[in-house]
Amino acid sequence: MTRTAEYTHGHHESVLRAHSWRTAANSAGYLLEHLRPGMSLLDIGCGPGTITADLARLVAPGRVTAVENAPGVLETTRQEARQARQPVGLVATDAHVLGLASDAFDVVHAHQVLQHVADPVRVLREMRRVCAPGGVVAARDSDYGAFTWFPAVPELDEWLALYQRLARGNGGEPDAGRRLLSWCLQAGFRDVTPSSSTWCFATVEDREWWGHLWADRVTGSRFAEQALSSGLAQRADLERIADGWRTWAAAPDGWMSILHGEVLARP
Repeated sequence: MTRTAEYTHGHHESVLRAHSWRTAANSAGYLLEHLRPGMSLLDIGCGPGTITADLARLVAPGRVTAVENAPGVLETTRQEARQARQPVGLVATDAHVLGLASDAFDVVHAHQVLQHVADPVRVLREMRRVCAPGGVVAARDSDYGAFTWFPAVPELDEWLALYQRLARGNGGEPDAGRRLLSWCLQAGFRDVTPSSSTWCFATVEDREWWGHLWADRVTGSRFAEQALSSGLAQRADLERIADGWRTWAAAPDGWMSILHGEVLARP
């Protein structure tokens, strides 16, 4: 029986606002040079579909399939693909047991997925199974323990500790980025190219967007619901943390770097 994990972020508007900012350029740069027109591609945990649509453009006229375990989110993916005029097949399924044919895709991609699943090694085995010989499995995940920012804001330290406790309590691993190579080796891959990259939020506009987005997530998303129901935080704590995000966003010298681990693995 597959172990399950609860998605820490949920699908609140503030979460989808963040996920819709993601593109192939800012979230899959390590993969792009390996894509060719006509390739078949599977995007696991596609979310609102902005990365999926970009990848579809790059492999067109290749076949693209997007997977999500939240059917409601797939409708957003459908709308994004339609707006981008990219044909994308949609499948609602669990990444642990995809239910798709073996050796079916030239590229199997997952962005910010392995940190949220109960058994990342099993998911990687499934990604390996559906990847065609000569194809590539690509995964990128953030590493919360390596996030760094300036100036020091105590409430952000409090946020990070709370997030890590919630994510691990939900069965995930928030410091997934540093573990991707290890998980790939455990999944049976022998040809693995590891790398890392960052998102940096330091301009006035970027700080305003990122800081206020997280302030909304701390107080209004599934994160807030879980923090309260678990007893790990009170409403006043969440409001204080949200104010900390706003304080950081307003700092004229504010800077934040989000580290991601990446792997390109071949079956």
